[in-house]
Amino acid sequence: MSNASSKTSKKLFIALIVVFILPVVLAKLALDNDWFNRGATNKGNLLNPVLDVSAILEAEAPKWRLVYTLPENCDETCENALFSIHQVWLALGRESDRAEAVVVITESSDEKAVARLSETPSLHTVNASKENVNNSFKSVSGDAIFVVDTLNNAMLYYPVDGDKDTAVMESRNILADVRKLMKLSRIG
Repeated sequence: MSNASSKTSKKLFIALIVVFILPVVLAKLALDNDWFNRGATNKGNLLNPVLDVSAILEAEAPKWRLVYTLPENCDETCENALFSIHQVWLALGRESDRAEAVVVITESSDEKAVARLSETPSLHTVNASKENVNNSFKSVSGDAIFVVDTLNNAMLYYPVDGDKDTAVMESRNILADVRKLMKLSRIG
């Protein structure tokens, strides 16, 4: 009788090992061998490492920011970017006091576009030197909208498109990411 009891206990012990240890081993193998697509919840392009834009935003209060640098010639792509950051800021609703839509103006920015910015008071303008802008955003070329955290670190960017419909769809992605970041952050 004890022989049958010991066989049953051995089977039970092996079953417990299989039930509890096998999933851990399979999970470790899956992670090491990339058997699945790693999930990413952000819709923008992640900047790794983050870009320190304190040289541009040093005098500003800590807030989440959507930052766009006004180019020398404000074409359709530029207009779409300005429209996008304004609409995203408006769509934040009651959370809009924690965020700010910022347009960085350099000495070579389009003067007509700068004059039109005064008609939209919710777009905050910051004057910066072309050198500071180039040093801050050196790793990302072209027109882009940046999400900047409360410590003045640009962490996500979104390329701007000349097509209005594509720009609107990208605005939805920006809004989703900003809402998620603001929900997870108690700062700003």
